[in-house]
Amino acid sequence: MNPQANVIRAAKPRNKDTLLMRLKKWQPLLWLIPFAVVFYLFQLSPMVWVVTNSFSDGSQPSLDNYREILDSTFIQQAFSHSLWLALWSSLIGLLIAALFVSSLRHLNNRIRDAVIAFTNMSSNFVGVPLAFAFIIILGTNGALTLILRQLGILDEFNLYGRWGLLAIYTYFQIPLGALLLYPAFDALKKDWQEAAALLGANTRQYWLRIALPVLAPALFGTFIILFANAIGAYASAYALTLGNYNLITIRIASLVSGDLFLEPNLAAAISVLLIAILALVTIVNQWLIAQSDHTNPAKHRPAKHRLIKRNNHAKHQSDLS
Repeated sequence: MNPQANVIRAAKPRNKDTLLMRLKKWQPLLWLIPFAVVFYLFQLSPMVWVVTNSFSDGSQPSLDNYREILDSTFIQQAFSHSLWLALWSSLIGLLIAALFVSSLRHLNNRIRDAVIAFTNMSSNFVGVPLAFAFIIILGTNGALTLILRQLGILDEFNLYGRWGLLAIYTYFQIPLGALLLYPAFDALKKDWQEAAALLGANTRQYWLRIALPVLAPALFGTFIILFANAIGAYASAYALTLGNYNLITIRIASLVSGDLFLEPNLAAAISVLLIAILALVTIVNQWLIAQSDHTNPAKHRPAKHRLIKRNNHAKHQSDLS
């Protein structure tokens, strides 16, 4: 019997096992391929197209689209309206959501879970159905509008203007903010407030010096998500105003699908500026988080060293005395 043949037969199972081991190593990467394809088709590819066409006039590279934005008072007004709505709806929604989640901590688990489930459901109530609900309740002849108008409270309120849009934007910001802040508030320990009270701190001092610094990253991060959610909102605003209020998302849609003014390259340039605004806000948010005391260990070191030095100095003085 040929010994060399036996060696070859013995080596074959080992080679097969090695091949299976290699396939197992690459298996997680294979599962990522569908996600990578979807990410390329619906995220990366459109972004590349938008950036490329923003620097084109349709036939050659050009900066005319950006010049037109800088010269157009109408487009600048759209940016101003969108930023105003995004800023104030995010701040008001964040404040109401924080108070709402803070009060949830005092309820029992069963009621809390039911409220969170309802909040999760209401966070999906956006777009055309939400606009229709607001029209029925707060429209020109809405049920609540007629009642409040008889009481002389809502004589000048216009649902289809700035304040109406602020109301509907704030409404869909609150559930999203509550869902994002709930885990952060749930991390606050009741023992912390009790310990602070034993040390002489009142409720205001506890929130300013302990709770808010701990919650700062979650608050900043939630604000950024709410801001991006508001500045990119389209369906609710369009359904409520039928495109008659000048917002940046409505302008982009009209430039892409309009029958009279079809300018996709100008819409691409506006989209690039919108992306730049969101990127700037995100960078500022990350900088603020880095500057917060509880997230930057380097800022604690000098204080710690000063405390150790002070204690050593006090001990030295007591030894001398």
